[in-house]
Amino acid sequence: MNPEIEARFERYADFREYAPPEMEQRAAAFLAELRRRRTVREFSGRPVPRPVVEQCLLAAGTAPNGANRQPWHFVVVSDGRLKRQIREAAEAEERAFYEHRAPQEWLDALAPLGTTPEKPFLETAPCLIAVFAQSYELRDDGRKLKNYYVTESVGIATGLLIAALHHAGLATLTHTPSPMGFLNDLLGRPANERPFLLLVVGYPAAGARVPVIGKKPLDAIATFSGAEGFCAED
Repeated sequence: MNPEIEARFERYADFREYAPPEMEQRAAAFLAELRRRRTVREFSGRPVPRPVVEQCLLAAGTAPNGANRQPWHFVVVSDGRLKRQIREAAEAEERAFYEHRAPQEWLDALAPLGTTPEKPFLETAPCLIAVFAQSYELRDDGRKLKNYYVTESVGIATGLLIAALHHAGLATLTHTPSPMGFLNDLLGRPANERPFLLLVVGYPAAGARVPVIGKKPLDAIATFSGAEGFCAED
């Protein structure tokens, strides 16, 4: 261990334990809350409160991450001219994807969702959050400090951000045009940051519709190996 690095610890006093019945109730309530969340593609232009977005970003920043490097950066875009530039650049990549790069299998999978290269929500929605993943941290003295588990860390933070925005009463859409290097250029982000995704944030438009979809049941997404650590059922 580097002798210059001294581990510092404090007592974890904020943990809250609940009796099993209350735990189950809280878990069920959280599931019900998240089941209301849907990806929206039709947004109102109504402004969103900046303090709400700020609190949700701070919530995202609590995510577990490799070596506590917190390898993320969020750029919040509300300027209309910049949103138009982002839309134009994204649609150019999307047209190339749909017309030349996407395999037919992928196009067939997208067909039930009704997606096309046109992305008007990038301009209509009041707020875009560009999520960047930092491969390394650039110190003031010019040193490069490598970050670890970057993709995993930024993915977890983005999930928390989406959940926080939903919990606050806002709708979201995750958009990942490929490639996304244009976001570095338009938003002036440095070379150590890679665009992870573009999160569209706002209120659903009046009469907004979402595809009719289903979610896999528990036995299709989880396997329980043994019962150790579980309370006996009543």
